Amino acid sequence: MPAVYLKRPPGRFVGQMMDELDLKGTTCGGAMISPRHGGFIINYTGSATGQDILSLIALIQKKVFEAYHIRLELEQRII
Repeated sequence: MPAVYLKRPPGRFVGQMMDELDLKGTTCGGAMISPRHGGFIINYTGSATGQDILSLIALIQKKVFEAYHIRLELEQRII
């Protein structure tokens, strides 16, 4: 499964926000916020479910909104 990418909001960097919020490496099931670049969600176990990924996306969006009042969007469409 390829990585899921978060769009860069105007004037900010997703990786920097993940560093500031100490979210890099956070996992949900088999999905993980990349420890190298916080703008990517990776399937680090090889068995992440769609729900794992969606739960991690929701957590990221919640934490970023609470801290910065920014609504992060995905590069991909969820169908």
